[in-house]
Amino acid sequence: MEQERKKVYDVSEIQTILGIGRNKIYEYLDEVSKTQEPFIVIKIGKLYKIPKQPFDRWISGEFYYEK
Repeated sequence: MEQERKKVYDVSEIQTILGIGRNKIYEYLDEVSKTQEPFIVIKIGKLYKIPKQPFDRWISGEFYYEK
């Protein structure tokens, strides 16, 4: 029930989903937070929150970014 209401992922959840190490996930999320591509990252101080819907659409391949 709690998972249904939860609207954001935390770093450890994204790390598990992507299967990458702690240092790499922080480097990657810092990069993404600057461009907001390929998904949205909210950074509050050193805390990262990733909205579920945009991340889930990205991971499922629903949208692609062209530069």
